[in-house]
Amino acid sequence: MKVLILKPSSLGDVVQAMPLLRLLKQHHPDAQVDWWLAAELRPLLQGDPDLTNILSFERRRWRSPAYWPEGLAQIRALRAAHYDWVIDLQGLARSALFAWLANGAFTIGLELEREGAHLAYDQAVPRPRDAQHAVDWYLAVALALGIPTHDRFEWLPQRTEITAAVEVKWPRDNFRWLGINPGARWDNKRWPTEHFAELVRRLAAANVNFRFALLGGPDDWQLTETIRRAAPDRCVNFAGRTQLPELIEVLRRCDLLVTNDTGPMHLAAALRTPVISLFGPTRPDQTGPYGQEQFALSHPLPCAPCMKSRCHWAESLACLRGIQPEQVAATVLGRLAS
Repeated sequence: MKVLILKPSSLGDVVQAMPLLRLLKQHHPDAQVDWWLAAELRPLLQGDPDLTNILSFERRRWRSPAYWPEGLAQIRALRAAHYDWVIDLQGLARSALFAWLANGAFTIGLELEREGAHLAYDQAVPRPRDAQHAVDWYLAVALALGIPTHDRFEWLPQRTEITAAVEVKWPRDNFRWLGINPGARWDNKRWPTEHFAELVRRLAAANVNFRFALLGGPDDWQLTETIRRAAPDRCVNFAGRTQLPELIEVLRRCDLLVTNDTGPMHLAAALRTPVISLFGPTRPDQTGPYGQEQFALSHPLPCAPCMKSRCHWAESLACLRGIQPEQVAATVLGRLAS
């Protein structure tokens, strides 16, 4: 059996789709499974034991006619593979077009209907009414394919060589490491930096054994530096210093992560690391840390969740500013104690 999974982006979405891959390979261990993935996310799945090939989606390069011969060659290779199943977990016009071009024997995808993608499928799977989370929707696709669902799988298998390298670069020693992730793609998903700094101050005062891993990309350096100054002898600023596989191993060794609604939150949930998430414009029941949605903190407002990338409320970001550092600190200490 040959299977093609279409889920190119984003980081959190790809992580949430990975249980379907694990269950598919458990049920069909001899299947060849290929994944169509955004080129910048290749390190996430590179060398994955359940994948045969990663097919890079070069979104930016497609804009240049110079790339088109190479892109068309990839499409011809997709068709020549003669996939038995083509599984579109993106549910947008672009992914549906590639699903149609792949010309598999059976194409299945999400019944999103936003861009008419479902018209390219042999079967469209609606979002389950009793389980709204994105992971459960992907698992509903598995069920539609006759694949039993359960949680007896390793979501993100450990890469021992990466673990060893991380331990050499940033020794864990005997401290309890807490992850702090203050960035997010949308500005209005970001809990205020000063709130994160106050949280670190409170937690540092509560336990001398706490150390803080400040996480983020290169663009988050100023955010994390502001937070580091709240307890400079307790914090390590990882922003922009870890490749994606290293970030996964840093999260794996954390006792807990405090985070906005963003990709590393889903990585931590996949690792079963305890997560305290901070939600404003988005819905934790749909995109929260899977299995830990009850620890998603929010501040009720008439407009929340608005599902918009810009805040239009009279008091900007009131939905996030209303989540107080002392509330988050108490939740963190409570989870660690239990």
